[in-house]
Amino acid sequence: MTPDGSGKPAAGLRDLDDIDAVFTALAHPTRRHVLQVLAARDGTMTAGELSGRFAHSWPTTTRHLAVLVDAGLVSVTPAGRERHYRLERQRLGDVVALWLSSVGFDLQPTPAPTSRRGDPFRADGAGRRRGGG
Repeated sequence: MTPDGSGKPAAGLRDLDDIDAVFTALAHPTRRHVLQVLAARDGTMTAGELSGRFAHSWPTTTRHLAVLVDAGLVSVTPAGRERHYRLERQRLGDVVALWLSSVGFDLQPTPAPTSRRGDPFRADGAGRRRGGG
């Protein structure tokens, strides 16, 4: 039970649970690959299309998909005899942004470089190309 008696975890604890679920899902290379495949295919694929992209067995693939669904990174919609898996980009972005802000990372956009010849990541100008550019 929570201090307010509602039985729901406080917002900060829910945030930590969300971060933990998403980073646990992202911890395995196969699950990261599933997300990349979905992203490359406009965010949605059928179960059959996904299974054809991976060398391991279908039960292994479904276990990985279940972790992604539980974390909210992928949603699944039955359509007749098929199941359509969809990448939840907003959920991924929101939770990663939440974690980054919790460790002090500023997500404000950086201004565009004033010169196209310089490397925008090098303040000293050392990244500038030589020659005709």
